[in-house]
Amino acid sequence: MKPSLRGVLFASSIGSALEWYDFYLYSIASAIVFNHLFFPSLSPVLGTIASFATMGVGFIARPFGGVIFGHLGDRLGRKPVLIATLILVGGGTTLIGLLPTYSQIGMWAPLMLLILRLAQGLGTGAEYGGSIIMAVEYAPARRRGLFASGPAMGVSIGNLLAFGSFALVSFLWKQELLQWAWRIPFLLSFLVVLLGIYVRRRVAETPAFESISKKGEIRRLPLLAAFRENKRSLLIVIFAQMGQNGMAYMFNVFGLSYVATQLRVPRNDALLALLCATIIQIFTIVGVSVLSDRIGRRPVYICAALFTALMAFPFFWLLGSGHLILIYLGFALASGIGYAGMLGTQPAFFVELFGPATRFSGFAVAREIGTLIGGAPVPAVSVMLVAWMGGQPWAVAWYIVVLCLITAVTIFLSPETYRRELGVSVPDGDDRSAQLSSTLREAR
Repeated sequence: MKPSLRGVLFASSIGSALEWYDFYLYSIASAIVFNHLFFPSLSPVLGTIASFATMGVGFIARPFGGVIFGHLGDRLGRKPVLIATLILVGGGTTLIGLLPTYSQIGMWAPLMLLILRLAQGLGTGAEYGGSIIMAVEYAPARRRGLFASGPAMGVSIGNLLAFGSFALVSFLWKQELLQWAWRIPFLLSFLVVLLGIYVRRRVAETPAFESISKKGEIRRLPLLAAFRENKRSLLIVIFAQMGQNGMAYMFNVFGLSYVATQLRVPRNDALLALLCATIIQIFTIVGVSVLSDRIGRRPVYICAALFTALMAFPFFWLLGSGHLILIYLGFALASGIGYAGMLGTQPAFFVELFGPATRFSGFAVAREIGTLIGGAPVPAVSVMLVAWMGGQPWAVAWYIVVLCLITAVTIFLSPETYRRELGVSVPDGDDRSAQLSSTLREAR
């Protein structure tokens, strides 16, 4: 492998890991400590819902971040945007670690938390998509899935670092966690962001962007061009990630909260179960990405979505058993294999749906709209469903099934892209799509 390719893989993977460390750190804190620190006047259930709601507000900002930074990424290049988004997300995380709590400044505390969460959302709106685009635009033609797995593994690595840091802090300073120890993982983000900036500054602009820049093919309004030329690709990205994105917050955020609050499993045991599942995710992501390079994105993605849907009820049966080994097994199967199978197949597939001139805008905006619909409501809605069902999780299990089936059907109706030229977008009039559309019209 050329040194430049190794550098790109490292930059895209480590940058994604650092960014998702920040993002998942907030998710964990929402499930464990923010309800006590910023919403103490509410009941435990309402406090948890309010805490998750502040997390969901960040999702509202993400599509706007996708619009702003996606536009800049298609106009100015991938590299400067990826540095800017990393600073925005990491800076927000560091400042959260410095926030006074409700007991110190009253309602100003949750308000400031909300503002910083919005800043995080703006940066997150383009960070992950940009990392994937950088990796894929450098990748050899028959190894795009493998290269794209770098940022996808970054999600799991960032998740692992977030859970690991919180588990370590909870273990070392159990009694002090709500007083000051919760701030340590947030403040460490400052050092992490410095490393990310150093790595990304050393990576050159992608060949695909350099090519369209030299040819004068940069679009004045790339997002409008994407809506005009790639409506179908935008819709595919929005709905194909419903299962994957929903499960990211179903297992890692709601699952943690459910195990700790409803099942009364010790906090450290719940965190360790998620840590083990996250380690399994890394191997799953590599495996499915390589497989998708050989047999195609569609069959691998569909199988992962259906497997996750089939795991919906067994997941809660295993958690409800109360046996720690079975709880570990539930997270390993549902999150470590099902969710990770979708996560590892998705990146290259989404990039291959767009041409280089509109790729950043189209990918980023469509992905964040899908995230807003499929991911943002999951933790709060799941908590409300459990409360509505008197502590039973079966309505949440059906929620998982619906989200994953939406993904499976969308991928089934999508074109295969793993042999498509990266410089060519999928036209709205693709023959397979036209045939499927005709069949659906006849069926109606």
